[in-house]
Amino acid sequence: MTADPNLDSGLPIRLLHDRVLVRVEGSEGERRSTAGIVIPATAAVGKRLAWATAVGVGPNVRSIVSGDRVLFDPDDRSEVELHGRGYVLLRERDVHAVAAERVEENATGLYL
Repeated sequence: MTADPNLDSGLPIRLLHDRVLVRVEGSEGERRSTAGIVIPATAAVGKRLAWATAVGVGPNVRSIVSGDRVLFDPDDRSEVELHGRGYVLLRERDVHAVAAERVEENATGLYL
């Protein structure tokens, strides 16, 4: 697997155990529906999961590699700032699904 140039290389930490460091995609403010309607950040919605990109994984992580897009609950997160950028630190068990290009062609692309 080749390294993705968009991934953060040279992070000043070494993850331990089953930890996964992710970079959240987009912002948590306003978002747009597929029809282009602006949904304000204060709008009441059901529990919404968030996508992020894994930028680092600990030695005991079995199902995620750096570069995978992961789905997680944004309410169960620990935030950390490295080199002025915000990241989220998760346990592997807190990741609900992984969307990866490395998944076989006939597979769904998501696995638990």
